[in-house]
Amino acid sequence: MTKAKANIIIIGGYGHVGKMVCTELSEMFPGKVFAAGRSLERATEFSQQSHGKIRPLQLNIHEPMDPSILEQAKLVIMCLDQDNTALVRACLRYGVHYMDITANADFLSQVEQCHQEARAYQATALLSVGLAPGLTNLLALQATQLMDRTDELNISLMLGMGDRHGQAALEWTVDQIHADLEVIEQGRPVTRKSFTDGKVADFGAGVGRHRAYRFPFSDQQTLPRTLKVPTVSTRLCFDSRLTTWLLAGLRTIGVSGLLRQQTVRDAVVRSFGKVHIGGNAVAVKVDARGILNGKETKVQCRLRGHHQSELTAKASVFAALALYRSELPYGIFHMEQVFSWNRMRVWLGQQVSVDIQVNGQQA
Repeated sequence: MTKAKANIIIIGGYGHVGKMVCTELSEMFPGKVFAAGRSLERATEFSQQSHGKIRPLQLNIHEPMDPSILEQAKLVIMCLDQDNTALVRACLRYGVHYMDITANADFLSQVEQCHQEARAYQATALLSVGLAPGLTNLLALQATQLMDRTDELNISLMLGMGDRHGQAALEWTVDQIHADLEVIEQGRPVTRKSFTDGKVADFGAGVGRHRAYRFPFSDQQTLPRTLKVPTVSTRLCFDSRLTTWLLAGLRTIGVSGLLRQQTVRDAVVRSFGKVHIGGNAVAVKVDARGILNGKETKVQCRLRGHHQSELTAKASVFAALALYRSELPYGIFHMEQVFSWNRMRVWLGQQVSVDIQVNGQQA
């Protein structure tokens, strides 16, 4: 490995999003970026494709990490789901900054409990990084900043069925279709069913109106705490209205429970990966309701772009650079606690179009 406290370890670095993050960071820090995972063969193949700018590293997240790796690492980026915080806490103890691109609300809540530990070891862990959570969090922050008080946030996400999605993302999405989720309504936790309670969201020019359904993205559990909003919900739809309608219908009649059977679940994951009946567009809509100057106010924030994975990777590199340069305070934070939407907007540049309105007027 290279000099002390200079390396960037990307766990899941040869996966779909991990590859993009590795590639962009390796252009800035050639030879210091490591694509890590269980398969040394896949990591080595990826390294060779990068002509050595990215280096391979064999690593199993279910086993204790070699201290020599952490002694020379400055940043660890996690692209895989975990069951416990052992790896995160190991990073913190060695003063290694940590970033998580996953969306498991229960796990992220566990990591939050390590805040004092991170401060003691002068390390920063950044959560809710990517598209949803991530860009959705920052758009929600922007909406709340345009009002004196925010009473409710409704977040809607539309994904393109024709886009390329990583295997892990496909598996996670299919697994959540029949899940129960906890949301915060009027400051209290309430259990709802995934892919129910549809609401129409107008994503604006080129995308239009789609009915989106409840989905267990972690932002709706984080934002009530970080932004002090009493009611938050996040919904999902696809650019193929037929696909969205079918999934909602299967949930309604109870057939979606078959997804708990491994063979059925695997077949659905494969079909999602092979069927490309839509485009590659991605859109986010944040509808916020609250008070401004004593009057009831509505704020709408729309974001439109293409290629979900590329947007996730772009947002992740933005956050990784801030961590690598040690620009953030020590502790555990979500994106909306340390960044502004305007700063991210500049970073994304022409990759997205954004429209923000307050009571129907451009903000």
